[in-house]
Amino acid sequence: MANIKSQKKRIITAEKARMRNRAVRSELKTYVKKVHAAVEAGDVDAAQAAANAACKKLDRAAAKGIIHKNQAADRKSGVQKLVNSMK
Repeated sequence: MANIKSQKKRIITAEKARMRNRAVRSELKTYVKKVHAAVEAGDVDAAQAAANAACKKLDRAAAKGIIHKNQAADRKSGVQKLVNSMK
């Protein structure tokens, strides 16, 4: 454990950020799974709505620096390709 006051604060802050980032990453996976589930069910409208929601969440996570912008772009592309394959 650190002795310096600023480092103690930094440890606490980093842990809060880690937990928040982990929660957001988990949420992103859930949104992508919803798209996969809608595609499996064969529901085009639900799949498109789920893809739109997933894309919005991915963009938000990239803007906040939780995931890299290129990773967000790759995931959005994959989700949209999946939905477009149904049409």
